[in-house]
Amino acid sequence: MERHYGWVIVAAGALITCIAMGAMFALPVYLQPMSDDTQWGRAGISTAMTIAFIAMGVSGFAWGAVTDRIGPRPVVLIGSIMLGIGLFTASRAPNLLVFQIAYGGLCGASVGAFFAPIMATTLAWFDQHRSLAVSLVSIGGGVAPMVITPLASVLISAYGWRSAMLIVAIGVWVILIPATFLIRRAPAAQAEPKPAAANPAKPGRSAAATALRTPQFIVLAAVFCLCCAAHSGPIFHTVSYAMLCGASALAAASIYSVEGVAGLFGRLLFGLMADRFGVKRVIVGGLVLQAAGIYTYIYVSQLTHFYLLAAVLGMAYGGVMPLYAVLARDYFPASVMGTVLGGITMTSSIGMAIGPLGGGWIFDTFGDYHWLYVASAAIGLAAAGVALAFPRPPGPLATARLAPV
Repeated sequence: MERHYGWVIVAAGALITCIAMGAMFALPVYLQPMSDDTQWGRAGISTAMTIAFIAMGVSGFAWGAVTDRIGPRPVVLIGSIMLGIGLFTASRAPNLLVFQIAYGGLCGASVGAFFAPIMATTLAWFDQHRSLAVSLVSIGGGVAPMVITPLASVLISAYGWRSAMLIVAIGVWVILIPATFLIRRAPAAQAEPKPAAANPAKPGRSAAATALRTPQFIVLAAVFCLCCAAHSGPIFHTVSYAMLCGASALAAASIYSVEGVAGLFGRLLFGLMADRFGVKRVIVGGLVLQAAGIYTYIYVSQLTHFYLLAAVLGMAYGGVMPLYAVLARDYFPASVMGTVLGGITMTSSIGMAIGPLGGGWIFDTFGDYHWLYVASAAIGLAAAGVALAFPRPPGPLATARLAPV
């Protein structure tokens, strides 16, 4: 039973990420009813999402480092409690500033407690089918917009935005806190040997700090950042672009659903391919496909074509995203995996923040989105080019150098 428990970790991780990511990323459905009810500006409410991205990236690095020291369960438990508190406080917020702090700061920081700890734990449980396992965990995040967002919309219609957010907060506690106790370290990680290193880290430098200075980490973080910078702008602005091309608001918004469904298939397909053909090859191929899909947007004007392209693009970026964690495990020992995944998550958050802002500036400057897609495709090709420079996974002595001594 013990050797199969990794699949329990996969199921619990998918559930936790689905509820947590869905609860935070449901803010768009609250936007109009909140603005109508409170008279808060939409820009001010949306700023909470920007704060959440920043908080999630910075805190993800810290939570990952803490996971390496105390294990994943306490971190995920604290994050679950914090997320419920953030949503509860936001639902009762008397003014915009309190809402931004609660939803943006507290919820964002709490969601950062899930990705790196859960992914690091999952990787430690698997020697075989590692890519598939990580991809299945990430499906939780892909399903989230299709589950939590419609639920929040129904609750808002029935009870108003404050009560809806309060109900979601309670649901977070009811589901996530028990699920947290299914998360535990792999036996190999608990009893991981501490070999004497042939090339030990310099005195005063920890194994985690050494890992963050390696070429492997620098290239991995750069590719993850460029990948997210490439697709974040098109994802954020495609609804507006489709409406400019004549699509109705509802039809344009449904493009996101197509991308989400395609992303689920992409995660599964790319995970299987990575186990068979190698992670690096699949990442490079996925990045090239992503760049080609983004560039093709400049030739699209019909809704049917938007749907077809959304399917391709959703499969590409949805399939690639989980594989960075798998590649990290090829480079680094489990003892520093939380720190490494937290670090690359922080750089990916920076990339995600660039696209929407850059796309808005391009539209305000040029009056259309043509150069957004050209620039985003170029960034995507740059990501593929940098990915070709992925170093070989380190040998046993190099890995030992990063292990605690």
